[in-house]
Amino acid sequence: MENVIYLKGEGNSSPTHKCGGILAEFIMNARERFIATMNYQTVDRPPLWEWGPWGATVKRWQKEGNFEGFPSEFHECDPREGVGVYFGFVPGFERRIIENDGKTIIYINEKGQLLRDMHNAEESMPEFMDYPVKNREDWEKLKERMNPDSPERYPADWDQRLNHWSTNRIAPLGIGAGRDEGLFSYIREVMGVERALYLFYDDPELAHDIMEYRTRFMMRTMEKALREAKPDWVIFWEDMAYKTASLISPAMFREFMLPRYKRLADFVKSFGIDIMFVDTDGNVDELIPLFLEAGIRGIYPMEMNSGMDVSELRKKYGRELLMYGGVDKRALAEGQEAIDKELEKCVPVALEGGYVPTIDHSLPPDISYANFQYYWRRKKEMLGI
Repeated sequence: MENVIYLKGEGNSSPTHKCGGILAEFIMNARERFIATMNYQTVDRPPLWEWGPWGATVKRWQKEGNFEGFPSEFHECDPREGVGVYFGFVPGFERRIIENDGKTIIYINEKGQLLRDMHNAEESMPEFMDYPVKNREDWEKLKERMNPDSPERYPADWDQRLNHWSTNRIAPLGIGAGRDEGLFSYIREVMGVERALYLFYDDPELAHDIMEYRTRFMMRTMEKALREAKPDWVIFWEDMAYKTASLISPAMFREFMLPRYKRLADFVKSFGIDIMFVDTDGNVDELIPLFLEAGIRGIYPMEMNSGMDVSELRKKYGRELLMYGGVDKRALAEGQEAIDKELEKCVPVALEGGYVPTIDHSLPPDISYANFQYYWRRKKEMLGI
């Protein structure tokens, strides 16, 4: 759920809303609304969520809208909460600057990755130059930073949080939504894409070992949260596809990932939680049946540029697949006619349930504030909010 905005404020609830073929005449809180939506049950209205804008986008909107701070529209979003469990390295690598020439900066981050970034780079990703794992020896050493029982993995105010969630739970509570809760994605994070892909052929035993360790690590790390906080959903992170297809074949997914995702899903379900999503960009249509077989019911952000059309996917998978995202960000740059066309495709799927319509990733600076305001207003109108 990277770059997703989490803000308080229920917005304006409609007293009646037709969803799932039944007319609702009540008002729900954000948690009740989310759970009912994901189970195709009657709701007062669909959830109102949105992806966040880039920093450069906010600066543009501030100039165009003559305001300071964050755009007010996001304060209308339904609230969401995370349990705050940390799945990364403990301790993390020391963040060190290797070179700084005034134009670019080369540094090692807390994950041990070597990156090159431009100064004031608000519209670009850093260049990933190197990674901490190149062989089994590196992997065995890295495991020293992955003790699932490290006390730093849970917030210092855990007991206070538990008390809050047990007495004042109005927002859906989730585990995950970072960049450390996956299997293939984890190999990619510690080895880089190219080395990770070669690993499946050059050293499949090591690929199995890393995924097996991560499976057991994730289960052990989140067990306390699942038992004590009783969250509403769990999110894994993979980012394992580009524009047209997955980075690995379905056959490789079935061999390396499917048995472990089944174990993860069964483990989560044993605590009474069956809403599980995976965050993976790109076109993952060929992997959706495998995620569903494993027990992972939801996918996001459903990038339209990669052909992840929510209306077509609903026809293909029916109510078996949960989704959010799916509104083509490029439409907002084009103008009102394109925005209307995009919403007319996505909103009917949302009104059926099992889907929350949002932009299909972070909002780039080619979107004017006027176009975003139009999109926001029209989306709420069409959702009955």
